[in-house]
Amino acid sequence: MPYEDGPGHKVRPCVVLRTHRGGAEVLKITSQDRSDRSDHVEIPTRTWDPDADHNSFLDLTGPVRVPVADFQDRVGTLDARVWRQVCRLHEITPN
Repeated sequence: MPYEDGPGHKVRPCVVLRTHRGGAEVLKITSQDRSDRSDHVEIPTRTWDPDADHNSFLDLTGPVRVPVADFQDRVGTLDARVWRQVCRLHEITPN
């Protein structure tokens, strides 16, 4: 994922909203506690990161475009309740 405040990037989990030729639009996931923010939602982490000692937070704000070459591994599936919320916010028709 690209850094918000400068050049560079780091490997981090994300939620894929849409795919397109050459890449995808994704939402960032952070392990930092964002429970005080309305633009983040807590998501279960242990289902895809067995070493995690706490849940993560999904950033619901505008998606980031990521080239397909930057993806490494699929690690899991988002909780259905959270996915429905994401679909409403980002005008996605759930499957």
